[in-house]
Amino acid sequence: MTAPAEGTRRCGFVALIGAPNVGKSTLLNVLVGSKVSIVSPRVQTTRSRVIGIALVGAAQIIFVDTPGIFAPRRRLERAMVGVAWLGARNADIITLLVDARQGLDGATQGIMAALPGLAQPVIGVINKIDLVPRSSLLALAAALNAALALERTFMISALTGDGVAEVSAYLAARVPAGPWLYPGDQIADVPLRQLAAEIVREKLFLQLRHELPYAAAVEPETWNEQADGSVRIGVTVLVRRESQRAILLGKGGQRIKAIGLAARLEIERLLERRVHLFLHVRVRPDWPNDPERYREMGLEFPRDDG
Repeated sequence: MTAPAEGTRRCGFVALIGAPNVGKSTLLNVLVGSKVSIVSPRVQTTRSRVIGIALVGAAQIIFVDTPGIFAPRRRLERAMVGVAWLGARNADIITLLVDARQGLDGATQGIMAALPGLAQPVIGVINKIDLVPRSSLLALAAALNAALALERTFMISALTGDGVAEVSAYLAARVPAGPWLYPGDQIADVPLRQLAAEIVREKLFLQLRHELPYAAAVEPETWNEQADGSVRIGVTVLVRRESQRAILLGKGGQRIKAIGLAARLEIERLLERRVHLFLHVRVRPDWPNDPERYREMGLEFPRDDG
């Protein structure tokens, strides 16, 4: 592909916001054409801001995938919501995702109420259209536009890719004219070691039930290039109690082995080379109140835990 001339280029930031589990991370991965954000059916999987970069013609679109916006109760939750709104305020365009099944529920209405206070243009994207009747989609789109001044409204399925190309084309024409901020072959602004740790966290979410995934933090520790071209990666999983550590390890260490195997295979597909992955589970009771853990996740530490 021949790079477009400097004078014809466009570049801008597009924030993907919405309630938890509306499909922001799935959409980001489809828009970028590669996995840059972890996905699970659980809410609040994304904890920090993730940047994915797509080239559409002469436009470089820098997508900011944010944690789902909800009513926070704990310190970590308030940090997650804070980084989501920061991503929206700093973007050139805001994309509001709505789950076609949930409609304009309380969480989405709360987000919509705050959007008129921002200066950026907003487009609406109704996701998961493959799961509901067309008649309800038309009614939802009408209600969404009646409640909020949107530039455009799109109906898509991030899972099947239906309608996503239309969103990309619109944003490519809408981002400001200007030079690209990243090399043309870069698809994410996250270190590979951090992405590897996030993939481990995704597999942890998929393997475990109830609250344990939310009580755990996953951190990259080591990344060592080997002479044979492979890479040796060390990742630490922090939990708050010894009982949680026992659950995560499983009988005879079988659960953590299954998580490590699933993560290793996906990291190998991403890197296109052999990976040696080592997971360590440690008990650190106060990690949700440790400012260093928040810095590792790219979050601002809320000083007040009230």
